[in-house]
Amino acid sequence: MADHLAAPTPLPEHQKLAAFAGEWAGEEMVYPSRWTAGGPATSHVVARMALNGFYLIQDTRQMRDGKESFATHGMFTYDREDRTYKLFWHDSLGYYSPAPASGAWVGNKLTLVRGSLRGNARHVYEVVDDNSYTMKVQFSPDAEGWADVLTGVYRRIH
Repeated sequence: MADHLAAPTPLPEHQKLAAFAGEWAGEEMVYPSRWTAGGPATSHVVARMALNGFYLIQDTRQMRDGKESFATHGMFTYDREDRTYKLFWHDSLGYYSPAPASGAWVGNKLTLVRGSLRGNARHVYEVVDDNSYTMKVQFSPDAEGWADVLTGVYRRIH
C-alpha cells in the first residue's frame, strides 16, 4: 500500500479571512492625490473564499459621477512559512507590486503594508460586525508619515 501525503488544509488563520467574504456596498471618500481629485464615491465589492479555502479573492468596482472610476482585484492569504497575512493587489491604474503586502491581525483589524519604487501603501481592514467593515488605504513616501488615499465603510448586501 502506497503512502499518500494528506493535502494541506486551511488553518484557522485562513478561515479568519472569511469575515470579508460576501457582497458589499461601500460608501467611500477619495482623498486628492497625484492620481485623482478628491470626493465621495460608492463601490461594489464581491469577495469569496476560494482555492480550497486558502484565499479570499476580492473584486471591487468604484463609481464616481455615474462612471466606473477605479477597480481592484485582491487575493488575501495567510503565509504558513513566515506567519503573516499577504495581499496580492492589482488595480485599474495598472500598478502591481513586485511583492505582496504583508501584515497581521491585531484584534479585529488586519493591517497590510507593501512597498514599491513609488513609496509605501498600507491597507487597514477593520471588522465592525458580521454585516460591516471599514477599510482605509494610506500612502507614505518613507513608511513613517501616512496620508489617507481612500477610506470606506462597507455594508453587507443581503
